[in-house]
Amino acid sequence: MAKFLDLKSIGRLWGRKQLQAEQRSIFEVFSSFRRLLDSNNQILDLMTGMGDKLGGDYIFDTHYIHTSCQEIASLVYKLIHHFNFIAQDRYPGLDDAFWRINTGIQEMLEGKSSLRPDRQCTIADTFITADLEEQVGAKNANLAQLKNVLDLNVPDGFAVTSSAFHWFLAYNGLEREIESLTIQWKEKQISAKKASEEIRRRIDSAVVPPGMKKEIQKALKKLAGWGSKRKLRLAVRSSAVGEDGKNSFAGQYTSCINTCADDFFKSYKTVVSSAYSREAMAYRDANGFEEHEMAMAVGCLEMVQPKMSGVLYTLDPVRPEENRIKINVALGLGSPLVSGRAVFDNYDVDREAPHKISHMTVGDKKQCLVALPHGGVGQKDVPETLQSAPCLTQEQAARLAEIGIMVERYFRAPQDIEFSVDASGKIWILQSRPLNIKEKMSRMVCDIPKIKEKYDIVFSGKGMVAQDGIAIGKVFLYEDGRDLDDFPPGAILVTRHASPKFAMIAKYAAGIITDIGSPAGHMATIAREFRVPTLVDTGIATSKLKQGQEITLDTEGKVVYDGSAKALCYYVFADDNFADTYEYRLLKRVLKKISPLTFVDPEDKRFSPRFCQTFHDITRFVHEKAVEELINLNYYDLKHERSRAQKLKVDIPLDLMLIDIGEGLAPGAGTRAVMPKQITSVPLNAFLKGLTRKGMWNSEPMSVDFKSFMSSLTRTQPPHQTRPGSIGQNLVVMSKEYINISLRLGYHFNMIDAYMGPNPNDNYIYFRFFGGVTDAGRRTRRVSFLAQVLEKAHFSMKQDNDLLVAKTKKMSWERMEESLVLVGELVAFTRQLDVKMLNDTYVKKYVDDFWALSLGSD
Repeated sequence: MAKFLDLKSIGRLWGRKQLQAEQRSIFEVFSSFRRLLDSNNQILDLMTGMGDKLGGDYIFDTHYIHTSCQEIASLVYKLIHHFNFIAQDRYPGLDDAFWRINTGIQEMLEGKSSLRPDRQCTIADTFITADLEEQVGAKNANLAQLKNVLDLNVPDGFAVTSSAFHWFLAYNGLEREIESLTIQWKEKQISAKKASEEIRRRIDSAVVPPGMKKEIQKALKKLAGWGSKRKLRLAVRSSAVGEDGKNSFAGQYTSCINTCADDFFKSYKTVVSSAYSREAMAYRDANGFEEHEMAMAVGCLEMVQPKMSGVLYTLDPVRPEENRIKINVALGLGSPLVSGRAVFDNYDVDREAPHKISHMTVGDKKQCLVALPHGGVGQKDVPETLQSAPCLTQEQAARLAEIGIMVERYFRAPQDIEFSVDASGKIWILQSRPLNIKEKMSRMVCDIPKIKEKYDIVFSGKGMVAQDGIAIGKVFLYEDGRDLDDFPPGAILVTRHASPKFAMIAKYAAGIITDIGSPAGHMATIAREFRVPTLVDTGIATSKLKQGQEITLDTEGKVVYDGSAKALCYYVFADDNFADTYEYRLLKRVLKKISPLTFVDPEDKRFSPRFCQTFHDITRFVHEKAVEELINLNYYDLKHERSRAQKLKVDIPLDLMLIDIGEGLAPGAGTRAVMPKQITSVPLNAFLKGLTRKGMWNSEPMSVDFKSFMSSLTRTQPPHQTRPGSIGQNLVVMSKEYINISLRLGYHFNMIDAYMGPNPNDNYIYFRFFGGVTDAGRRTRRVSFLAQVLEKAHFSMKQDNDLLVAKTKKMSWERMEESLVLVGELVAFTRQLDVKMLNDTYVKKYVDDFWALSLGSD
């Protein structure tokens, strides 16, 4: 096994050079920024590669996982090192975050559980998300999502966590005993029966820790209602790690039905003990589960008093090619049905609305299992009038079918769903897990080319694949400012820009399509994490697709079809050949400490090292703050660099000085005057192209009234508005890929900071505009003009009276050039525009005039 990471040697390897601010030069700062970008891109590429391994198309072993984790940890530490130099060690919490995350990964690689004792013991179902699966188990996580996201009827309850399980074992000294007995069994020193009996005996006689018991009792009282004397009846159910995932563990663990609250702890130990039945131990061994992976979370749900219970399969598990929903229903509780002991009704239901019952077989149901008034369950005779009567009506069958299709789309796989119907006719969902029929799906999709010929193509051959797959859903066309809370689960997100803010809906989306974006960007990483089919950088999606339009997205073929090509979706069901090996599960676990991005909004108060949960969080934080540091670097304090400035010779009155910090000028450029043709800085050339474009620079003298002039002179300018470089000489600090421009044109100030390289993930433009010589109304109208133009160019903005801050990022080389040309045009066009802004009607007039000039130029 590869050594993970020497915690001392890494510090020696990347030991930082302590420099005071006065010792730094622009060259050193920008050199660190370049190396930071290089590390950032290597980290994202490595995360992408590790995520791709979970797609099932690659074979890997534990050596790959260990070496990849070592490499990414080294890169993240290197990233922090470069950032600390740029930021002068103002973020010491980054080191703490790094070692905390790194230690968690190392423990996983060493076979230790990342879920330690003494952590949260219970989590109410309303607070359970998919991200908490490791804490609550897949069964609890799935149910909570159906309740909290899809708004289906699920009984109230809470989870007793995997951390509580470890606390329970550790408190009673059981962990080493279980490990020892398991080793003896696997080495054939004792039988499976002997190992199981001994482990279960010790669990049954163990004591629930007082702190854990107190927290669970508190959760039970809350479930009953504070101060209520209501007698709770509970279903205490297993939700072990791995259960209801790729391996169902169906029937391997015990559930206690209709338990009284006073008997909860006895039921809890019964469920935990069932994890070590010889059948369950043999099942884990046969499916490649290591015993140290075992963690038993427990679900505690209020009992439903059912009139009938059943199982719904969203596709027939025997003949899925018949494209129908199968529903089996028995009277009373459902446990006899799933165990195969009950007589039941069988319904075949159309998958297409209105979901008619196509075939029905009614069983002769003489007895049923019911919940007894004082706890436990018992058999009851069925009244003769109900024995041969159908359990479900057409309306109930149709509603169950609707629910099944909704859940299937949400979990992106055919589902096996357990439900109950109470006396009022209300449908309760009790469980949902993947229906394992992949080997039978190929019969449904034998001729993919002919299937594709049936559908009209909206567009094809555009964009780059961030995550392979096929998605069917209605278009959710996102525009800036639209509330993401309105996003319906199962829709396809179509947006102009890729953004990490879409992390909050990625897990609910059927697919994602963007006009602009990179497969190495943060959003693409999130899409791979949730396996959401994603196509980025199409350039045309938002103009071609309409809100609410039903489409089929095939990212592998880079095709968007009009309508619902369901057969292609079945192809995905058949093609998902994940090997659920120990290596796969280990990689999936460590990636939870590496890839998820919990940081979305840099303006959020939680956007700090303290709240970094993953290496991706650290990478995102460092990248955002490094750009911010570069933007706010006060170049005027670096007097020894200003002496090297050279004047740019152009045909407009600009008086612009240049400081080259790396390949921004051609060799041999003049020491006193630089001609435009000698500039090799790509972003500066693009900016100057717009700035000097014919018709944009107005040199006519403008008259200003005395009152406005005096108003502009006496205004107090807040420090955050005037820095950096908002006073003094016009200056450009530049390299081949980078510019920081400070311009004072008359009585207003422009600041442009941009990086333009071959990797779209690095690219950004920051534009700050402030001031003017006129009254506040005209200055504000000029900023409104700028905002309208930049909004059309897909910049994000903040406006405060006559201050505007606009940003855009993660664009291709071509789009960066177009945007920088546009910024140059705006700087020229707005130079004296505030004087002309007599009233609000002039805003639209000059927006139209600007676009006529811009779009009409060569």
